[in-house]
Amino acid sequence: MSAQPDAYTEALDRALLHAQAWLASLPSRPVGPRVDADTLAALSEGPLPASPTSPADVIDELASFAEPGLMAMPSGRFFGWVIGGTLPAALAADWLVTAWDQNAGMRFATPATAVLEETAGGWLLDLLGLPLGADVGFTTGATMANFVGLAAGRQWILEQSGWDLDRNGLAGSPRVRVFVGAERHDVIDLTLRYLGLGAPIVVDVDEEGRLRPDALAELMTAGDGPAIVCLQAGNVHSGASDPMGAAIDVAHRHGAWVHVDGAFGLWAAASPSYRAQLAGVESADSWATDAHKTLNVPYDCGVAIVSRKEVVRKVFGVHTSYLVAADATPGHPGPGDPFDKVPELSRRARGVPVWAALRSLGRDGTIALVDGLAANARALADGLLAMPGVEVLNQVVFTQVCVSFGSDERTRLVTQRLIADGSAWMSGSRWHGRDILRISVSNWSTDAADVALSLAAVARAGAAVEADAGR
Repeated sequence: MSAQPDAYTEALDRALLHAQAWLASLPSRPVGPRVDADTLAALSEGPLPASPTSPADVIDELASFAEPGLMAMPSGRFFGWVIGGTLPAALAADWLVTAWDQNAGMRFATPATAVLEETAGGWLLDLLGLPLGADVGFTTGATMANFVGLAAGRQWILEQSGWDLDRNGLAGSPRVRVFVGAERHDVIDLTLRYLGLGAPIVVDVDEEGRLRPDALAELMTAGDGPAIVCLQAGNVHSGASDPMGAAIDVAHRHGAWVHVDGAFGLWAAASPSYRAQLAGVESADSWATDAHKTLNVPYDCGVAIVSRKEVVRKVFGVHTSYLVAADATPGHPGPGDPFDKVPELSRRARGVPVWAALRSLGRDGTIALVDGLAANARALADGLLAMPGVEVLNQVVFTQVCVSFGSDERTRLVTQRLIADGSAWMSGSRWHGRDILRISVSNWSTDAADVALSLAAVARAGAAVEADAGR
């Protein structure tokens, strides 16, 4: 198979055409997929063909096969599961990352992508008001970003207790108590399983899902031993954040490591309008967020931030004869290699689209992005409140809106009708013992027209359910 310079041209030209057609379809296409996975699986049955197919024809076949099974997640009318769209600069940068095909693990081997990621990391720390000396690593998503922060916390807290985790492992170590709010995201429990830390100690929360510092203090005082406190920036239902300053003070008085799961809510710290909701967050020890949520870069791109460089690099750093390590001197760890900060040696340069997104937005544009998402959530909530029989269940403090249409049955029926309509996508959930319609505003492209069209779709769904009930 030849590797001539023009070997990629025709396939890339076809990919560009199909990508442009997909993006052009977003304003008008139904949000949901038109066929399900089982239908596509039946169409895809059969053995691998014996003969080669030209790359351009493969791309045409791929686009044709996938199109009816694609969810219009980049649409301005998609409000499900806290999933953002993709900014133009971030999308184009991601294409370049693929074309460059750099294994972005080492500064020595891939200096361009390493420095771009370091620059993006510095910009993020500045925007979010976090310690400028922290390490920033780019993971697959928020799950692994939380894994990084909690793994660093496990390492540090056991070292403080005199236990050599690297030498002895977890068997026989002091039990690490992990304190979490009752409404933490399930990914925290998943990460604790990955780390062998067992079930957490659950702390009471208020009506918006915010951890109560007084309840945390009572539970921490009731026991002893090494501890990690995991706080939440952005409840997936209410959008509310734990009272950072007060909770971190309690945790640090007990010698605990504090980790913040801020998958989407940590971005509130970038905005003067919403930063007060996270007052004191900079005093934590580690933080996790998703760039493919609020910042709107392509999948996959989580961000892991750890205040103590020496700890995270001890957990994830690798030293072998064939890897050329970044320069460092005792007491001055330097920028480090990308693989020192995440659980991967080989990976794409996923931080480069973050650089492109931030470079295209600038500070003012990033603030406007965050404020715009929150404003659209407020507009949706106001429009829904104007409809008969609709109740907004949360205080709309950021980008989340939870709605009931009366009974659980009616709420489920309206949700089903709305999804079937296809004009907008809002996912069902359950909160405070009630079935709800949950709206997560995460897309940079959502505008007033999208809000109006989405509200009209909800009104149609509610009217259809009423009509069915009257028959």
